[in-house]
Amino acid sequence: MARFQYSFQAALAGLLGVGFSFFLSMGWFLVPSAQAAPIPSVALPVAYLPPGDAITDPNALLRYALPIDSPEIRKVQDKLEGLNYALRTKQWGRAKRDIYQSSKLIHRKRAAIVEAIPEERRSMADPLLEKMDSQLEVMEKAVKTKDLETLWASRRVTLNTIGDLEYLMVKGFPYEVPTEYDNLPQLKGRATIEFKTNEGPVIVVVDGYSAPITAGNFVDLVKRGFYDGMTFDRAEENYVLQTGDPDGPEAGFIDPKTQKYRAIPLEILVEGDEKPTYGATLEELGRFLEKPVLPFNSFGALAMARPESEPDGGSSQFFFFLFEPELTPAGLNLLDGRYAVFGYTIEGQDALDHMGRQGGKIISAKVVNGLDNLVEPKV
Repeated sequence: MARFQYSFQAALAGLLGVGFSFFLSMGWFLVPSAQAAPIPSVALPVAYLPPGDAITDPNALLRYALPIDSPEIRKVQDKLEGLNYALRTKQWGRAKRDIYQSSKLIHRKRAAIVEAIPEERRSMADPLLEKMDSQLEVMEKAVKTKDLETLWASRRVTLNTIGDLEYLMVKGFPYEVPTEYDNLPQLKGRATIEFKTNEGPVIVVVDGYSAPITAGNFVDLVKRGFYDGMTFDRAEENYVLQTGDPDGPEAGFIDPKTQKYRAIPLEILVEGDEKPTYGATLEELGRFLEKPVLPFNSFGALAMARPESEPDGGSSQFFFFLFEPELTPAGLNLLDGRYAVFGYTIEGQDALDHMGRQGGKIISAKVVNGLDNLVEPKV
């Protein structure tokens, strides 16, 4: 076993300088010297939310990561994502206003929303828009009676419907991956993976739109059964849960066709960029203040492990990030841009939490959706 080791203190110290010693003196970020691989982070177009109320919901992060061009549907989404704050703080006037404005936007901008969908899929939009209208009506009634339970449930359903509508808007894969990576599997879209663990099922969505090589490598390994029966060889509560180190001296996957270590480049898509950057951290590129496109904000974020000194040294080892906002604040965790996040856990967070406390084992892993988006390497 050749498990990658990472120093969280070193990563923080490089970014914070003198300030890091202050955090340690206050008892913050106290972690062992050999740390699990930091989770990559990709920051999508961030919705308007009140200051300090960063997006941590994995489904919301995935919605914002979709490569679409529809300002109209994004405005509706922004209002309903931001409704989270108004409901938690019981700002009924604000909640009422945002729900009303969302409903009006759907009606006034309906034609523009539909036009953003490729013509062959537009017939699928009407049922979704009608469902949104119905749910917003339910929300308008619930906010008048201050029915929080109904508001939370309806908001969730409406946002899921928006996600379905936005998925219809995706017009193929949005960019060309550099040809130098043609020898690696690539995911040209998304895939859903189900892990069966000793603590129960865990379901993740991996995002090839933001990290096609990293996600493609992962889906290929799942397809091969590479992770079946593997234990989590690093479990650190409130930080990471790591696996993917095979038995033997190698630290990653040896491709049976080439008999060589399959190395994956560090791959990070920055908000506003047309395609990912490769082979360097954002800090090295002088872009450390910019937001990568899937933020490192959510419990169960999926990140690629790599040797700290080798940006392109990742292979099969990966992490579930056990998000703890007080230790690694969303948007301020200092891991974004240093490691590659390529997906999120959408179900099974409790299982991850248990294994983060005591360790655990993957019984099996299976691609349950999206395998047709996997592009095999070119010979």
